[in-house]
Amino acid sequence: MTTRNDPLPAAPTAEREPALVSLQDIRDAAARLRGITVRTPLLRFGRPVLGDPRGETRGYLKPENLQPIGAFKLRGAYNAIAQLTADERLHGVVAHSSGNHAQGVARAARLLGVAATIVMPRNAPRLKVAGVEGDGARIVTVSDDPEERASRAAELAVADGRTLVPPFDDARVVAGQGTIGLEIVEQIAELDGDEPPEPLTVLVPIGGGGLAAGVAAAVKSLRPDARVFGVEPELAADARDSLREGRIVRWEPRDTGRTMADGVRTSALGRIPFAHLVRYLDDVLTVTEAELPIAMARAAREARLVLEPSGAVSLAALLFRGDALPPDGRVVAVLSGGNVDPDRYRELIARGNAAGASSR
Repeated sequence: MTTRNDPLPAAPTAEREPALVSLQDIRDAAARLRGITVRTPLLRFGRPVLGDPRGETRGYLKPENLQPIGAFKLRGAYNAIAQLTADERLHGVVAHSSGNHAQGVARAARLLGVAATIVMPRNAPRLKVAGVEGDGARIVTVSDDPEERASRAAELAVADGRTLVPPFDDARVVAGQGTIGLEIVEQIAELDGDEPPEPLTVLVPIGGGGLAAGVAAAVKSLRPDARVFGVEPELAADARDSLREGRIVRWEPRDTGRTMADGVRTSALGRIPFAHLVRYLDDVLTVTEAELPIAMARAAREARLVLEPSGAVSLAALLFRGDALPPDGRVVAVLSGGNVDPDRYRELIARGNAAGASSR
């Protein structure tokens, strides 16, 4: 599959039916998350810009692996569950996820005193399963098929009267994830100080689209001049195809299952995220499987960060897709998470180092 990135066409108006989250929705989410999630820092990455006396770099990392659950998903899950009625909280919640959303829902439910049931695939990383169990959620295991996960969760919601907390196709979830974009713009403004703002580019991973939708909505609302690029593995490039064709394109699980980036193996974008991406996203970049371990190793070596493959997707684009990015200004890569089993992590870091991670 190609990694060439042509301009995105406009989508048919029929695809834009879902209401978009507003900047106020995202600000309200940030208020709910205060004291719950971390305002993750912007970390300089790469060599300083030549002649800059402060050592500023072109690249910056937004490490969501530093969140309490090791991934960004707590933002959207907490924002959604915090808005449930007292009766809905009494009946509990159900979610389906391969890992990070599962952990986000389990932790948010625990903090808010809500019972949670999570439908997970049998091949979910052990570390993520342990995180869900540690927060007291009940796990229902199904096959690796994302559609089976979704249907089983829907069945449990009806049977038990639980509220379904979708992993991405939910406005409350999108608004919660959008708080990352809010923080990025605020932090960039702090870097600029009294100087005129530099051009800004943001790279954000795409799975089901909730993270990219929220970040793009926040960034573009505050900085219309900024460029926002979604990034996904070329072995799971349904978002690229969807935005090219102006409709939601589905990839089969057997195809998306080929990527090591388990957090972005969704078969299709959600309708709500798709509407946001059509409105706000500038383009979609794709990265190869060989580039992900290199990005993971570079993050460990140069930024002292542990990333899972999904968390390294945007960093891989920063490292290997520079020719597709604007030539000037700062580039912020959102690192979505760092929940990876230790043995698998050591294997991938060794692979990344062997492939040339030490090169600058």
